[in-house]
Amino acid sequence: MMEDVQDLLPPSAHFAPSAWQPEHMNDPPEPPAPDTREADLAALAAQEKLGHDGKRQRVRPRRTVDPFGGLERWKIFRTTQTSVHDQLFMRTNPSYLINLLPPNAYTNAAVSFCSRYAHTSTNKIRCPVNIVKWTPDARRVLTGSTSGEFTLWNGLTFNFETILQAHDSAVRAMEWSYSGQWLISADNNGVIKYFQANMNNLQAFQGHQESIRDMSWAPNDMRFATGSDDGTIKIWNFEMMKEEKTLTGHGWDVKCVKWHPTKGLLVSGSKDNLIKFWDPRTSKVLTTLHGHKNTVQAASWSPSGNLVATASRDQLVKVFDIRAMKELVTLRGHKKEVCSVAWHPIHDDILVSGGSEGSIIHWSMPDLRLKDELEFAHDSNVWSLAFHPLGHILCSASNDHTTRFWSRGRPGQRVLNDRFHLGRDKAREMGSREDEEEEDFVPGLNSFGGGNRGGGGGRSYSNNNNNNNSGGSYNSRPNQNQGGQNYDRGRGGGGGQQAPSGFRPPAQYTPAPDQGFIPGFGREPLPGLNGSGPPPPSNGLPSQFSFPS
Repeated sequence: MMEDVQDLLPPSAHFAPSAWQPEHMNDPPEPPAPDTREADLAALAAQEKLGHDGKRQRVRPRRTVDPFGGLERWKIFRTTQTSVHDQLFMRTNPSYLINLLPPNAYTNAAVSFCSRYAHTSTNKIRCPVNIVKWTPDARRVLTGSTSGEFTLWNGLTFNFETILQAHDSAVRAMEWSYSGQWLISADNNGVIKYFQANMNNLQAFQGHQESIRDMSWAPNDMRFATGSDDGTIKIWNFEMMKEEKTLTGHGWDVKCVKWHPTKGLLVSGSKDNLIKFWDPRTSKVLTTLHGHKNTVQAASWSPSGNLVATASRDQLVKVFDIRAMKELVTLRGHKKEVCSVAWHPIHDDILVSGGSEGSIIHWSMPDLRLKDELEFAHDSNVWSLAFHPLGHILCSASNDHTTRFWSRGRPGQRVLNDRFHLGRDKAREMGSREDEEEEDFVPGLNSFGGGNRGGGGGRSYSNNNNNNNSGGSYNSRPNQNQGGQNYDRGRGGGGGQQAPSGFRPPAQYTPAPDQGFIPGFGREPLPGLNGSGPPPPSNGLPSQFSFPS
């Protein structure tokens, strides 16, 4: 047995020792090779800052208007809210931006005026923008231009996402269905197209022989109405792509048609200066309103469905109450014809109108006075206006080839003296910088002194005993010094402290003229600033900032 095992083992062999010796152990120590990754990254970043012509470009952070942080803040606050009078009050300081809640959190509509410039978006191929709509998920903005293109813009950072050649002629109208699954659009040739939410074109057919100016969905998404320059309004079956009824009664081009958000009721405006209400079931005219003296260019239902606003070339905006079928108010403020009108989605007493002179005006029903005016919002006609579904951003499309975004005012930042309110030249004379350069502003460092931005609180001194000293950091008039204590979340405070007679205030306490503007509260001076005593103890807030229950 042992012999068999030995046969399996390999024969023994003798190997000579190797001549190799480890010599690298005798080398002197050397430092490791330098790490050039950081230098390479810095060189790459420097190269990205250079433009195509080799000049150094200025890198600015992109403006972002984020509503989701405010929504979470509102949810947390509602869990700790003790009563309806308990509100988060914001001081005029940039650090209080965290307390800015969505418009749905406020019963006071004054905080929902979108008059602060946010961003300008322009296509590479510049052409007028006729229509603008927010997508159903409110994450993007869809615009239609005279070149027949659809352009998608990001609703958070406002940058370009994609472009689509949707029509062969100018896009005149488009509307999302209430379900958010379908998009219908019409062009200058009278062609109607169906799109899915992913911009996939499903159907196209000839709707009118002339340009289609407006279109609107029925509340159940089964039908939609179109208004055309041929003077007719047609009601279409969406699934069958078939014309069901033709409404005739206008003597000229139909410029706008809108379906009531909840009822079987149509409103239309025409070049014959008439506003007609229709019953889509019987194709009959219910009533005709002779309110305007020129072409009715736009119409819009309020979110409640009780009011309808119309814009006309007679420079007027009229609001009608369908419950009484009477004219509610006539709004005068535009210097030229009014091209577009839109209601706020949350506060149905806020109305925005755009004019052919490029201005955007904010109104509050039923007050006849304008609340805020962006006189130089655009360089040409404002063809379309659209609010974000949350109500914190306003988007405007204009004949000057741009799409601009407007947000609510920020605490501690003035918007009344920017170039969109005063014009570029006058804003420079007043010392206001261009909005494109405002990213240099560092919150907490630039807000002191007599600069363009608001200062802090503190005390205000004056030799005039009749001056009104009240909390805040903005002056409503040159003879109203501000100081005193600010208020926070239901805690009241007294007015400013009067200086003794003969006291000469230092230079940094001199009030600046014409700075009476708090972002989001319009141009008008705040009510209740005629006394220097403490606010009434109704809800613990100053009367000018109290929120009704």
